Amino acid sequence: MKKRIIVVSAPSGGGKSVVANHILEHYKNVQFSVSATTRKMRKGEVNGKHYYFLSKEEFEEKIKENELVEYENIFSNYYGTLRSEIELAFEKQKQILFDIDVKGAYSIKKHYPEDTLLIFLKPPSLEVLKNRLINRKTETEEQLEKRIARAKMEIEMSADFDFVIVNDVLDETLKQVDDILSKFL
Repeated sequence: MKKRIIVVSAPSGGGKSVVANHILEHYKNVQFSVSATTRKMRKGEVNGKHYYFLSKEEFEEKIKENELVEYENIFSNYYGTLRSEIELAFEKQKQILFDIDVKGAYSIKKHYPEDTLLIFLKPPSLEVLKNRLINRKTETEEQLEKRIARAKMEIEMSADFDFVIVNDVLDETLKQVDDILSKFL
């Protein structure tokens, strides 16, 4: 079996989780890569399933020990990919799915250039994205503005992704993802 890494990236509120869940539900040999973070756990999240929730000190120790393939500090929280997550998936003959930011996606592609597919989910507009974030009810006004500013940067950076999909109508987005994966996996 080929080693395959699928990276789905989008701004906060861009639909990464919905698309990732679709992939996991429909592609049985794909395993989700659980990222590490120092952010607070949200309601309904489970440590080790949604993220590995670490203290800042624990995360910085993993950086020092070169245990991360990629990491970034976003909105005063670290996010990163543990090298062990990729190695474990490949040992189990699984293909691996990432739901990470644009910079992290490029870092994964740099480490695994022949095996990695980058898909960016672009919101139909920044106004639609802002409304999605408001409806999530997890952001302060200041956080919301920071996320929109970051979204602009991520959209600009996504130009070199293998595929950019405008995530407007969910069924159409999922069909496009399925078409792409049918050729890649």
